[in-house]
Amino acid sequence: MSLERDSNRNLRRKWRIGIQYNANLVQMALLLATLAIILALTFWAIWGGTGVLVGLLFVAGGTALALRLKPESVMHLYGARAPEPGTQTQVVGLAAELAQRAQLVRAPKIYVIPSGMLSAFSAGTSERSCIALTEGVLRQLTMCEIADVLAHEIAQIRNGDLALMSVADVVSRLVQVLYYLGLFLLALNLFRIVVDEELISWWAIAILVAAPAVMNLLQLSLSKQREFDADRTAALLTGDPLGLASAITRLDTSTGHVIDDILPPVPARRVPQPSMLRCHPAANLRVARLRKLEAPPVPTLDIAEEPRISLVGVGPIAMRARYRWPGVWF
Repeated sequence: MSLERDSNRNLRRKWRIGIQYNANLVQMALLLATLAIILALTFWAIWGGTGVLVGLLFVAGGTALALRLKPESVMHLYGARAPEPGTQTQVVGLAAELAQRAQLVRAPKIYVIPSGMLSAFSAGTSERSCIALTEGVLRQLTMCEIADVLAHEIAQIRNGDLALMSVADVVSRLVQVLYYLGLFLLALNLFRIVVDEELISWWAIAILVAAPAVMNLLQLSLSKQREFDADRTAALLTGDPLGLASAITRLDTSTGHVIDDILPPVPARRVPQPSMLRCHPAANLRVARLRKLEAPPVPTLDIAEEPRISLVGVGPIAMRARYRWPGVWF
């Protein structure tokens, strides 16, 4: 009977992962199709049929970049650093044990972001992945809460969510480039008005400037089920749903307001999340679901509270939240 229950549980788990994988593909296609439409309309208004072709090549190149970008490169984009040798051994050990429980090919590498905000994210694939924790997480959360945060990120790696999140992140950066192109063309049009030259399409400029707001709002509308599934899987890995609920209440999970998506000079500049995380559901909804879960019968993690400040010499001024080059307010 025990073997039969385990077999049924594994089948249900694979079925859920399969459904989520298909949903991720649909949402990825939606993001890319929207970007393609924006580019096609804009470049057609400026360059005609050749512009449409250029726009489609732009989307294809961005997609290839998102899917082939090494996770270590993503970490460097966000200013994350690998811990010094001999430091963060407990965090690294917990990640390795949770990865083994999740049956990943290899444990994710751990990186630290010099920021006082409380946030974490992952990048890569199930075969090669990285997890970034902010210094605020390491200094302010308990080790049990850190373990639950790691479990959530590993659950997303296991569930195959990272491809969609990477595409969403790269798309967000591409439309920021379009935004600045729109501002440049706007200034150029104003100059051409003065010298009485032919103007660039105002419709094209409007679409370029509005592109980040459109894409960010689309990301906010994406299905949030993947986060609930990752929470459930994380609870199965740690056996501690209440610990994850506690960590979620302390993390910085604001997705910002609509006005944040259109204010210059950088759309969404005060949203304390990588754009890949902007489809998180509200923390109170996640906590409510976790509190209804029964603690699964899994071996407890060996956790002891130890000093874990990693970036020695990085003070509160250096870790103050500010706009950083990749387009994130950390």
